[in-house]
Amino acid sequence: MSLLEQQAVLEAPRLGVRTWAHDVYVVFWREMRRFVGQRMRILALVAQPIIWLVFMGNMLQGLTAEFAASALLGTDSYVAFMLPGIVVMTALFAGLFSGMSVAWERRFGFLQKMMASPIPREAIPLGKMAAAAVQGMLQVVIILGLGLLMGVRLATGLPGLVAVLLLSGLFALAMAGFSLALAAVLRTHEALMAVINFFTLPLIFTSDAMFPRAAMPGWLAAIARINPVSWAVGPVRDLVLHGWNWPAIAAGVVALLLVAGLMTRLATRELEKSVV
Repeated sequence: MSLLEQQAVLEAPRLGVRTWAHDVYVVFWREMRRFVGQRMRILALVAQPIIWLVFMGNMLQGLTAEFAASALLGTDSYVAFMLPGIVVMTALFAGLFSGMSVAWERRFGFLQKMMASPIPREAIPLGKMAAAAVQGMLQVVIILGLGLLMGVRLATGLPGLVAVLLLSGLFALAMAGFSLALAAVLRTHEALMAVINFFTLPLIFTSDAMFPRAAMPGWLAAIARINPVSWAVGPVRDLVLHGWNWPAIAAGVVALLLVAGLMTRLATRELEKSVV
């Protein structure tokens, strides 16, 4: 980041009457500018979900040839069943990898300068989390477009597509808070990468992102029930396959909002402790 950009972030609260929302926006805009300039990062984040959807989705398509399997999945297309899981996986990646910026900013001393500046402490994690949410939604647009090309049709149409984007953004927001808190605790880029890589696949495979919960053994179904990934996958899958299941959508939104709020507080506290 250039010297002028750093000065803009640090001096924003001093340039007249600045609102709390403006402080969040300054951090958000800085993260978005950095993201747009990292083309290889964007490619890597989008490529993995695309590979899963194209290859795994087609490999397991034969499952739906059996009536019992298609009844369990709720559709005769495994790609359609899998698409909500891939959407949430994309948001998960966007959220979890957002903590990398904290690791780098600490290494170069910029995090300490931001934490010492006279802006609300919550503005720093919230700005970063909001950027992760928008980044996740932009990537989800690509995944949904691919799903449409592969023949998936949303039961809720265009309004449902917008709802899917909002749910994926909310999930990315919550996971970004978790990642920022981890980055504050672990302190180094290498440790954060190791922990993120450790968490990613277990979070996916202990949820109902790839397989229906009804087909899981009891102990795994119990884990899937409390897995935040499942809280996001359920409403998204309803929007894609079944329609406007308002109780499930409302429950998912409330759960993700609670997680996002908790993670914001946790990230703020840990960031403050990490620069003391």
